[in-house]
Amino acid sequence: MREPERKKGEDEETVESQRVVTFERMEELSHVLGSVDENLQAIERAFDVRMTFREGGVKIMGEAEAVDVAARALTSLMQLAARGEVIDRTRVGYVIEMARAGEEEKLKALDGDVVCVTVKGKPIKAKTLGQQKYLEAIRKNTIVLGIGPAGTGKTYLAVAMAVAAFREHKVSRLILTRPAIEAGEKLGFLPGDLQSKVDPYLRPLYDALFDMLGGESFQKHMERGSIEVAPLAYMRGRTLDDSFIILDEAQNTTVEQMKMFLTRLGNGSKAVITGDVTQIDLPRTTKSGLIDASRVLKDVEDIGIVTLTQRDVVRHQLVQRIIAAYEKAQEKRQLQFKRRGQRDGRNG
Repeated sequence: MREPERKKGEDEETVESQRVVTFERMEELSHVLGSVDENLQAIERAFDVRMTFREGGVKIMGEAEAVDVAARALTSLMQLAARGEVIDRTRVGYVIEMARAGEEEKLKALDGDVVCVTVKGKPIKAKTLGQQKYLEAIRKNTIVLGIGPAGTGKTYLAVAMAVAAFREHKVSRLILTRPAIEAGEKLGFLPGDLQSKVDPYLRPLYDALFDMLGGESFQKHMERGSIEVAPLAYMRGRTLDDSFIILDEAQNTTVEQMKMFLTRLGNGSKAVITGDVTQIDLPRTTKSGLIDASRVLKDVEDIGIVTLTQRDVVRHQLVQRIIAAYEKAQEKRQLQFKRRGQRDGRNG
C-alpha cells in the first residue's frame, strides 16, 4: 500500500487513503459482489468510500479510517464466501455493522454447522453470532428462553432444532404451542370449534414445520400423534415426556400460565420458550409470564436465557430500521417521562 496522498484544494486535515483487498479465487469475489455489484455499492455507501477493480483485488479509496473499516468488512465477506456461506443483502448489512463496531473478527466464530435441511434442500444454520449463541444454549440446556424482536429467527431456529432432534430419535414427539391471545381481535365470530378458532394463531408454527418436513410428512406425523400443534390451554394437567416442546409468543402468557407450562416438563424432554417483550398483547394490568420467568429463572442451573437484538434480524433490512426506530422512540418517551418526574419532584 502506498503512502496516503493529499488531494489538491482540500483542507490540510483531510487525507486520502487507499488499500487493496486481494482475493484468491474469482468465484469467491463474484459471490461477494452480488448482482450488478450491489453488495460492493452497499459497502461504499456505508463507509463513504470508492471501490474499483484491479488485477487480483479491489482497491478502496477514501478517508483513512473509513478505508480501514471498509477493507475489514470486505475481507470478512471474502472469508465467509470461502467457507461456502451465502452472501446476501442481509449478510452484508450484518458484516457492515460488525465492522463498524470493530467486532468483525468475531465472525470467525460462526461455525456454519447445519442444524437441519428443509424439504427443498435449503440448509438451516446460524447467520449471526446471536443466533449461534441461541443454538448453543438449546444444545446445552434443558430449558431455553429466547427473547428478541421479530425477524431474529427465534421460532424458526427452535423448530429446526426440534425437527433435528426428532429425526435423530432423541425425542419421540414434537409439541408446539402458543397462547391464544386476542391481539385486538375476537375469536368468537370465527366458525368451528376451539382448534379451528386458534389455528390462525398457530400458523407460523405450521409454516415452519411444512418447510422442514413437507406437507405430506407433517400430516402423517400429526395423525400418528408424534407432532402436536395446540394452544397453550391444552397443556394443562399433562406431563410431557420424551418430547421437544416449543412455547411461542410467550410474552403473551400470564405468570400463572408460564408456571403451568414449565411444570409440564417430563423425563427426556427439552423446552424452548420464545417471545418478544416489546409486543405484549396482555391487558396493561397483567404481568407477562416471559418477563417474570426471565427474572425468576436467571440463576437456575440447566436453564439458558438468550437475548437477541436488532443486529440478529435476518429478514429484510428494513425490519432492522423499523425496530431501531421504535427503540429510539421508546427511549425518547422514557427520557421525557423521567424529566417530567424530576420536574414534578422539584415543583412539589
